[in-house]
Amino acid sequence: MNTPRLGERLVALVLLATLLFTPPLVLVFDRPAGGPSWLPLYLFVAWGLVIALAAWLLEQRSGE
Repeated sequence: MNTPRLGERLVALVLLATLLFTPPLVLVFDRPAGGPSWLPLYLFVAWGLVIALAAWLLEQRSGE
């Protein structure tokens, strides 16, 4: 993976993280429909996904 592609992919990752943590999307999971709120689970999974994708992108670069 060359450096310009890595930069583009990291920018895309930042945009994805921004989208995942915007208030309109977070509020969808904060409103319980007669049950418990899914917000803590959503935040943990989204956070883990962003970190896993960042680690995968950066490890791909060091492996070459």
